[in-house]
Amino acid sequence: MAEKTATKPSEKPLKSKFFRVATEGATTDGRAITRDQINQMAKNFDPAKYGARVWVEHMRGLYADSPFRAHGDVLAVEARDVEDGKRALFAQIKPLAELVAMNKAGQKIYTSIEVHPKFADSGEAYLTGLGVTDSPASLGTEVLTFAAQKPETSPFTKRKSHAEALFSEAVHTELEFEEDEAAEPKASKFSAMLDGLVKRFTGKANDDDARFAEVLRGFEAFGTYAEAQEKAHDDLKAEHAALAKNFTELSGKHDALVKRLEETPESGFTARPPASGGDGAAKTDC
Repeated sequence: MAEKTATKPSEKPLKSKFFRVATEGATTDGRAITRDQINQMAKNFDPAKYGARVWVEHMRGLYADSPFRAHGDVLAVEARDVEDGKRALFAQIKPLAELVAMNKAGQKIYTSIEVHPKFADSGEAYLTGLGVTDSPASLGTEVLTFAAQKPETSPFTKRKSHAEALFSEAVHTELEFEEDEAAEPKASKFSAMLDGLVKRFTGKANDDDARFAEVLRGFEAFGTYAEAQEKAHDDLKAEHAALAKNFTELSGKHDALVKRLEETPESGFTARPPASGGDGAAKTDC
């Protein structure tokens, strides 16, 4: 007789408590992170605008099964005053299971931030990534400074999200995780509702009419949920179509402008006279 396999309850998503990732004066590639940059990163960070992910050694793997795939996301950052009156940047992350397991095993306990000193149109500093490593020497001051002095042989060139980005010196980090109640997916809540409905019918019911009414309400709730999902899909499809149309129009205007510029002579342009002399006009022999 086959043994029944016990199913484990689904684990709730985790998030970290805020932990320090950089301090005013910390070295990068020979330069120091300034107080203004700390404040700018805290003020400007917005995952909806540009998300910062957690990477092993700042290396970005291309495949989902790569050991250098993303291991989490930065949820929020804030600036605080710490010892000696210095300004420090604190981050809160949403780790994936692999990062939690590594941290519990005492691995990847050093962190290093990736900073874009003049991000996009803001001209201000922005946190673009967080690196984790076992060896602080791999992202130490000497290595970072040497890489900046010898960019042609720098091992960090292909790891950066932007050429102007800087990596900070790795520092020891103690991560503490807690359950993220707000991150519970809507699908799980809907499944919980259906589970509750099913449980009502596994016990004794007083009459068939009451059970039938409960079934109807359950299907109505399901229909409402399905309609909402369909509307969201249609809205996304329409938005994609509008973007595609705008791209086509802009592409056409760009091509037309390039063609016009190529056909328009430069200001003050004068055609070169023919090698045979004269002005090049044809003459009639009468």
